[in-house]
Amino acid sequence: MLRKTYAKIDGEKLTKNIKEIKQKYNDYTYYIGVVKNNAYHHGIKCITDFIEGGINYLAISSLEEALEIRKYNRTIPILCLEPIDLEYIDDCVNNEVTITVESIEYLEKLLQINIYSTLKIHLKIDSGMHRLGFMKKEEIKKAKEEIDASKNLQLEGIYSHFATSGVMDKEWDNQIEKFLEITSLINLKEIPIVHFGRSLTLVNHEKIPFCNGIRLGIIMYGYSQSKKEGSDFKSKLKIWKRKRFQKKYHCSKTILENDLKLEEAFSLYSTTMSIRKVNKEEKVGYNSYLLKEDGYIITIPIGYADGVTTSFQNVYIKDQAYPIVSDSMDMIMVFSKDYIEIGEKVEIIGPNQSMKKLVGKTKKNAYHLLNDISNRVVRIHERKQEKEEIYY
Repeated sequence: MLRKTYAKIDGEKLTKNIKEIKQKYNDYTYYIGVVKNNAYHHGIKCITDFIEGGINYLAISSLEEALEIRKYNRTIPILCLEPIDLEYIDDCVNNEVTITVESIEYLEKLLQINIYSTLKIHLKIDSGMHRLGFMKKEEIKKAKEEIDASKNLQLEGIYSHFATSGVMDKEWDNQIEKFLEITSLINLKEIPIVHFGRSLTLVNHEKIPFCNGIRLGIIMYGYSQSKKEGSDFKSKLKIWKRKRFQKKYHCSKTILENDLKLEEAFSLYSTTMSIRKVNKEEKVGYNSYLLKEDGYIITIPIGYADGVTTSFQNVYIKDQAYPIVSDSMDMIMVFSKDYIEIGEKVEIIGPNQSMKKLVGKTKKNAYHLLNDISNRVVRIHERKQEKEEIYY
């Protein structure tokens, strides 16, 4: 590690998270771990932890990501959630990557290719998000018939994706109805894997009867999505409004609070790099922060290019909070009343400043915060007594 800035990934916590999820929600056959964008920036090495916990399928967004996974595991099934350029179908076959077919036009072109071995397919249904997927039941029927009649294509799955959480809207139910309408000319029971969901689907709703697979995203990384409802007047009014809405529009049952005991596996650290004495009413940094008292400016080698800005508000050194007064592309500056030695460990995300706290401070959700941490930050994957530095 050349720059003493790194993200620590606790592999054992990831494994425990999966075991906890499967214990509480044990009525699925396929637990599909979504590890796109470098496993939500935890690093693809994490798939070993997820598989040990009980994930039996992986989902990614591109062939490049699938090939990265194959460096660590040659056998776990992988579904690419986005259509892959047909020029690279042989790479999918060679690396046993399951592809998404999202239109009849794509399928017709695929059928013209001489595929020498089995290629697994999942059909994508556009049930209301209008991003990808089949929209007509006649085309789904035709697609299934053509795949079944082909020599080397295997229809393994069918799926869709929710555009909303379904907690305070009717769209969740509408999408299920639309999915069933579009698939009404085929027998879903003939398709081995039917998956429709995300982390919120798992915890906010009862199991969808026709699904035997669930896609797990941010919940695997330690974020339970549980929302505790208060007992004050404002909270009670909110609950009453939600129940009234659900009754009026015949919405399915929703569950906001869960008792999952998950742990964040991602933490972020750096070190103090420089320190200088400063005086009251001096200005520091690009944003010309005006000092309110005498003290010290500590410079730390991590900046907005790494995903860290003044919106984080504080860092922690020896469990003591220090305010971030300025940021730049590669460095942040924090203020201290007292002298701090160069080389001290700096906690940016960790026990004192969890991702949950940062969500409140930055007004960003955990998805964005995690994906803001750039790949130039070294990932140190830890499991038991083993540590591995991974560069992306």
